[in-house]
Amino acid sequence: MNFWAWNLIGPLSTTYAGDMSLSSSETSMLVATPILVGSLGRIVVGALTDRYGGRVMFIAITLASILPVLAVGFAGSAGSYPLLLVFGFFLGIAGTIFAVGIPFANNWYDPSRRGFATGVFGAGMVGTALSAFFTPRFVGWFGLVATHVIIAVVLALTAVLCVTVMRNAPAFVPNTQPVVPKFLAACKLRVTWEMSFLYAIVFGGFVAFSSYLPTYIRTVYEFSAVDAGTRTAGFALAAVIARPIGGALSDRIPPKYVVLASFAGTAVTAFIATFKPPPDLWSAVDFITMAIFLGIGTGGVFAWVARRSPAQSVGSVTGIVAAAGGLGGYFPPLVMGATYDPVGNDYTVGLLLLVAAALIALIYTAVWLKAREPATSRDAPHRQPEEST
Repeated sequence: MNFWAWNLIGPLSTTYAGDMSLSSSETSMLVATPILVGSLGRIVVGALTDRYGGRVMFIAITLASILPVLAVGFAGSAGSYPLLLVFGFFLGIAGTIFAVGIPFANNWYDPSRRGFATGVFGAGMVGTALSAFFTPRFVGWFGLVATHVIIAVVLALTAVLCVTVMRNAPAFVPNTQPVVPKFLAACKLRVTWEMSFLYAIVFGGFVAFSSYLPTYIRTVYEFSAVDAGTRTAGFALAAVIARPIGGALSDRIPPKYVVLASFAGTAVTAFIATFKPPPDLWSAVDFITMAIFLGIGTGGVFAWVARRSPAQSVGSVTGIVAAAGGLGGYFPPLVMGATYDPVGNDYTVGLLLLVAAALIALIYTAVWLKAREPATSRDAPHRQPEEST
């Protein structure tokens, strides 16, 4: 539900662009603003989750997202681009929920099952698919403001559900160290930056396309907002289904090989997209295949994070890596809008940049990252001193 709220602007971006006569760059900024806040906010939220636990943070983030959802609805109804940007900024709070769920799931499961467990939680990305499919339809059925009121009410009910049934794992131990030192300690870990780089490509690619694909499809293939949302929902759903698969595979084989396959497949499918495959069959096959590779990669990277991060710093590391993934999704919509070729009606330059990024990540992973971490790795969990007898 938080991911649905986070992606409320994307499916309606082309409608806003038409109603407000927005340029391609202005539309891209509108889509990208919630992504930016939802990304950077994960750094703080991840550290707070280490301290207060997933239950408290799930409730807090869900409740804090209600007011921005309502504000975005009223700003859109008023036709105010500046207000949409401002309230879209605060809508990004909903996107920080990701940094809550990963450490929460880690605490409930043994290391051998964390890849699948975090993959299942990551399948909450289906909220972006639900938003792409239902939001334009809800606006048609109930109106713009009423649609945002519905989402706000469901968020409130979700928070009540968390209060009623959610509990922290028995293994959870609050980390009461101040947030800033924890953040700095996580920044000193090599695993933090390696995984941040990889996740910025795979999750950033997913976020960018699930947010910007409605604009892409309407521009290149001239579909309606509802039809574009339906196709975007298919893309997001494929990535969501693939994520637990990537996590489960990473429980059985080294995550490195899962991530390598993801980057290779992403590069190939993005390159094919530059040729503008005809609708509906071939373009759908290409983008859904890309979504599957991106989804497998997101599951693989976070299985790797759970395997390599120190136990007492999983939340802090998760927050930084998740932020990097979100930031990876912030810039592509801006790049796509800036590099759009109105003469050829294509996004070739932006897609080729994705190909290049995936190939660089592929080479880096293949050459510099190890398939198995040595037991003495400085990134391994620190052992607690034994009590004297």
